[in-house]
Amino acid sequence: MALRGLSVIEFAGLAPGPFAGLVLAHHGASVIRIDRPSSLNTDVLCAGKRSIVLDLKTPAGIAVARRLIAHADVLIDPFRPGVMEKMGLGPKFFHDSEGSIGVNDRLIYARVAGFPPDGPHTSMAGHEINYLALSGVLSILPGPRDKPTFPLNLLADFAGGGLMCATGILLALVERCKSGRGQVVDVNMVSGTRYVSSFPLLHATSTSHLLGGPRGSNLLDGGAPFYDVYTCSDGKWMSVGCLEPQFFKTFVDIFKNALRMDGLKLSWIPTPEARIRKEDWPKLRTFLENGFKTKPRDYWASLFHGSDACVVPVLTPEEAALLDPSRSVRPSPHPYLSRTPPLPQTVARSSMVLEPGLHTWEVLGEFGLSRGEILQLASDGAFGEESKHETVSSCKL
Repeated sequence: MALRGLSVIEFAGLAPGPFAGLVLAHHGASVIRIDRPSSLNTDVLCAGKRSIVLDLKTPAGIAVARRLIAHADVLIDPFRPGVMEKMGLGPKFFHDSEGSIGVNDRLIYARVAGFPPDGPHTSMAGHEINYLALSGVLSILPGPRDKPTFPLNLLADFAGGGLMCATGILLALVERCKSGRGQVVDVNMVSGTRYVSSFPLLHATSTSHLLGGPRGSNLLDGGAPFYDVYTCSDGKWMSVGCLEPQFFKTFVDIFKNALRMDGLKLSWIPTPEARIRKEDWPKLRTFLENGFKTKPRDYWASLFHGSDACVVPVLTPEEAALLDPSRSVRPSPHPYLSRTPPLPQTVARSSMVLEPGLHTWEVLGEFGLSRGEILQLASDGAFGEESKHETVSSCKL
């Protein structure tokens, strides 16, 4: 595995931070998640990770966190700007400062924030839909005429946040091989969303036919009837994406012949010119909507299978899992590296929920703390109030 031997400390957070950690864990990094005492974990992005519990409101808990980070290669900070600094865990504590060597000058300190630094929204709370809104991307996404729709929390949380964070970490690790020094990787989801959306944003600010017109009137935003989703007779859907003329012709030929064989009389048949004549798009859309509703999804899927029509069924998550070599609903690590592949599927598909603190004693033992030191930390409240009352016999290294 490409990242075997890499030590990562991940503070428990939502979506982007855990996903960045998951990418590293899938490729062999030792990822230790720091959870709060008495917390309930609902994070499904925890395969290959281990969890310890620390009460970061206590001096003992902070001391343990510092010790772990001092020996780590990577830190993932998912909090609002300033939170880590208030705890005394900011980058200045670990990095070179004013000519003096820091506690861990090789540390890659990765931060995932919502909004750009020094902007009017920096300290505000936010979520995916807010980051999309400020990025300019939400305004050009498909949807009904009166408002755009949003693609779950894929663009900002995972593409612009988590994946950009993992990319930044890997870039910093490559640079560290040259300089021997770590650095801060700053990711904010507004800027990250804009970056992964470079193609549509640049087209939207030009006169391009792809996204240069009003929302819902272009090729890629639901305006083109030959790049859309259609409902079949059983309520399931087919995706149509025949943008190029040769693919459009193949699609129309197969589609119209199927309707004719079904005995339907076609009052209008689209010609190749209908692809570029916007005045024909409403008629073409009606033709496709009515046609797809005559048969169930799997009929159309079978009909277009193996063709260059660029038409495939819209699968459910369970159906899509059957196409994966692992046959699991849990997506396989990607990309796949030939010499240093990711974790075996048995590990990558391990428990979807990681119990907070499950590996506290194990991890601290690996970092060189003795049984007595760990018991003293428990007594000092480093692991929360409940750990103070644990007996020696219940504690296991």
